[in-house]
Amino acid sequence: MQVNSFYPVLMTDRVSISRDFYVQHFGFQVTFDADWYVSLKSADGRFELALLQHDHETVVEGYRKPVQGLLLNFEVDNVDAEYARLIQGAGLPLKRELLTEDFGQRHFATVDPNGVLIDVIQVIPPSGEYVAQYK
Repeated sequence: MQVNSFYPVLMTDRVSISRDFYVQHFGFQVTFDADWYVSLKSADGRFELALLQHDHETVVEGYRKPVQGLLLNFEVDNVDAEYARLIQGAGLPLKRELLTEDFGQRHFATVDPNGVLIDVIQVIPPSGEYVAQYK
């Protein structure tokens, strides 16, 4: 299979609110905007995210539900700066305090308007038993 693109589509009842959240706080740019579907792309064009009205007719019947149980990871160069910007500056809800993990991450978690958990991560050198688990 030749994959030309791969991106998550969040099914939501808050399409425009979610669009504004990802544009304002995560720097996405709108590439398509309808009242039922929004396509977003990162400023450098490397990453995509879409938002879809969960009960739209294009969604397979039986699956027309808002997103739940999803975690989005955003890897960044400086997690402490993003913590200051997003939590302390913008006042986004804090779901996991900024912490350093032995398995090789420094991170914190917030949440989007749909309840999607967002883990903002800086990769750091692992320690202890985790060093050997990296391939």
